[in-house]
Amino acid sequence: MTSNPNYSNLKQLSLQRWPWLLLATSALIMELCALYFQHVMKLEPCVMCVYERLTMIAIITAGLIGASAPHNIFVRLTAFIVWAMGAVWGLLLALEHTDYQMNPSPFATCDFFPNFPTWLPLHELMPWLFNPTGDCSDIVWQFFGYSMPQWLIVSFAIYTVLFLVIAVTAILPSKKQ
Repeated sequence: MTSNPNYSNLKQLSLQRWPWLLLATSALIMELCALYFQHVMKLEPCVMCVYERLTMIAIITAGLIGASAPHNIFVRLTAFIVWAMGAVWGLLLALEHTDYQMNPSPFATCDFFPNFPTWLPLHELMPWLFNPTGDCSDIVWQFFGYSMPQWLIVSFAIYTVLFLVIAVTAILPSKKQ
């Protein structure tokens, strides 16, 4: 029985530096787009936007951790955990954010201020990145008829599926030849 070369290549992805750097770069591009929307297009981010940014930063961090030593099992495991947390939490936040926009209600609204720990008030330390000034239910931008959190659902779903495929193939034992 011969082994499947596609499975073997997929299994090797997490052991290489470039896939981790690609993960970090893709999330960084998303983060730079968010900053462009905020500072150039003057679209005000809401609390959910700020939290979604934080999860994208987690994915950037996961990519950088994984790229630092992809052959070290503890480094890879840490990167996988951070990637999973960022992708899944981001997906859940984007779903909730979309619900605020699609079903606006005076009884179900997002917070006015971010809920960061008192020992790390990111909205005060880096207000240009983490200070929300918009309303979560406002649809201020659309592309092909979909709002920003709807596109984030697509993005985070892709990150989640990629995580599942790459992490599962990395964990499964190698097929015998």
